[in-house]
Amino acid sequence: MDASRPVASFEFRPEGPYSLGISTAFLERFEPAAYEGAGDGHLHLAFVVDGTERAVGVCVRDDIGNGTRILADVYGNGDGLHDAVYAQVARVLSLDVDGTGFHAVGERDPVISDLQRFYPGLRPVGFFSPYEAAAWALIGNRIRIVQAARVKARMAERLGHMVNIYGDHRYVFPSPSGLTALDAFPGLSERKVTYLRHLGEDARDGKLDPFDLRSRPMAEALDHLKTLRGIGDFSADLILLRGACIPDGLPRFESRLARAVALVYGLDEPPDQAAMERIADPWRPYRTWVSVLLRTHLESRTNEIATGRRAT
Repeated sequence: MDASRPVASFEFRPEGPYSLGISTAFLERFEPAAYEGAGDGHLHLAFVVDGTERAVGVCVRDDIGNGTRILADVYGNGDGLHDAVYAQVARVLSLDVDGTGFHAVGERDPVISDLQRFYPGLRPVGFFSPYEAAAWALIGNRIRIVQAARVKARMAERLGHMVNIYGDHRYVFPSPSGLTALDAFPGLSERKVTYLRHLGEDARDGKLDPFDLRSRPMAEALDHLKTLRGIGDFSADLILLRGACIPDGLPRFESRLARAVALVYGLDEPPDQAAMERIADPWRPYRTWVSVLLRTHLESRTNEIATGRRAT
């Protein structure tokens, strides 16, 4: 089989406004550990398919240019996994959510309306899986984002698989089995290695299944995630909101979001959690989406993540 040719293809028909270009720009700037641009308006993804040990690459592109028809080609070891890859890409790009009601949030909240106009079609872009989000949380704990990104990239190169997306070679973060055999790794403390090894076991046992996490009430899902070794409040929020990609969750331990709210609402200081809950109530059922709008706007003003502030 020619490894440079796709093994499957599919399309998405986004419900509601969607911009692949704006969402990709958000990802390039905002998540240095997760994405490196492919150019030519294409988004290249490389990941382990949910519930398997198999690595695939996916090329995503806007067929018409207006966000109404998104095409994807699958490369690598994706034979027979069409449905699983489709569902995973849809989740990562927030294309599995009906966005036709998102404009109504702006009608209820003029501040958010302004952001929607400034970032038209922006939807959250998640981690490739709750498993990979959890790995990022463990690797990045108490170190700078750029340092954590380098460690994660080296792990992919040394312990993961490489996929060829028509000549663009991408390394995939190790599968759960790859982590279960981890003894040591440069840049990781012994404790982090232990946590990552347990994470591989937990992922193989289905404890990070995205469909299971999304089917639970948010509080129950967070409590479940905090039973995993090394996962606390902040990490559990990250895994659920950015790994399982639930569309309507409000981060509880994200200081940058509170600062973003203070910035756009003209507050004297960042709101506490009770005030955040009140402000965010009109954002339902897209609180995660609005949180991304706010964080994106803050980053455009401060450039703090791109310049390598702490990962957590």
